[in-house]
Amino acid sequence: MKMKSLSTWLLSAVFALLLAACEKEPQQVTLEGKTMGTTYHVKYIDDGLVDNLPNSEKIQQQIDALLKEVNSQMSTYQKDSQISAFNGYRQVNSLFTVSPDFAYVVEEAIRLNKITEGALDITIGPLVNLWGFGPDKRLNKEPTAEQIAERAKSVGIDKLSVVKSDHQYGLIKQEPNLYIDLSSIAKGFGVDKVARHLETLGLHHYLVEIGGELRGKGKNLHGKPWQIAIEKPTFAQGQAIETIVPLDNKGFATSGNYRNYFEDEHGNRLSHIIDPKQLKPIQHNLASITVVADTSMTADGLSTGLFVLGPEKALEVAEREKLAIFMIIKNGQGYETKMSSEFDKLTK
Repeated sequence: MKMKSLSTWLLSAVFALLLAACEKEPQQVTLEGKTMGTTYHVKYIDDGLVDNLPNSEKIQQQIDALLKEVNSQMSTYQKDSQISAFNGYRQVNSLFTVSPDFAYVVEEAIRLNKITEGALDITIGPLVNLWGFGPDKRLNKEPTAEQIAERAKSVGIDKLSVVKSDHQYGLIKQEPNLYIDLSSIAKGFGVDKVARHLETLGLHHYLVEIGGELRGKGKNLHGKPWQIAIEKPTFAQGQAIETIVPLDNKGFATSGNYRNYFEDEHGNRLSHIIDPKQLKPIQHNLASITVVADTSMTADGLSTGLFVLGPEKALEVAEREKLAIFMIIKNGQGYETKMSSEFDKLTK
């Protein structure tokens, strides 16, 4: 009887050892590439538990294909893109057919326009181009008041509508020269698109980043939430960290005026972000704003719109709409930080 018990114990021990040997040690896989005029980085945890998971090379090919598709729809730098075709379309009150993804992004941009009280406006493209931050060449001097007024005639979110019916998606212009620019939201959408693809593969622990817009879910290789740094604003090369944010199943985006700017003939640095109401680059003491939201696309769009509003109004909107924002504000002594109530909850 004792011999039988010993044999059973030995068999159980051998089986446990074999099972342990078969279990794969979790690994972090890192992929990187170029897209949307910038770079992307994808990290995911392969714990060996996903059946038929493609190898990392195949997954990267799939990601590249997804991002190429987003570019073919939403890049104003591609002459044959869907957005370029729409911008060149001159018929008013006529349906211009677009992809479901394109309609979805424009619809979200219109929603965020209302939340930000008009500060996020994807029809601002003509003025973005005029000030030298679009596909056109950069200027070495400010545009004239007459040039600004002429471009402003075709600007306004009320001149654009989205139509969805019977599996058909389209946009309608009320102004023939309406020109939209999705650069304030497209990278965030690309991040979400990649994240959703990882989910379909059975990967639920990942961090996706495109040009600084992020989305994270699950845990890193050390079993902790992904840690995201918010940079201190600096015009110098290199990075300095202001604070760290844990990111789990959330999107993250930062807007600031300390990296991409226009220098006029007087040597003044002007932000690349245009105020739709003032029709010129924003001028206030908000150095950067970070938004954490349910999707990277929403965080991306909100960070631009709230940055336009400036620190006081941005905080007012954030508290009203229960948005998680963190701001770095210039003052006479350097910088100060402010955060919304929702962001404060993330740090506890």
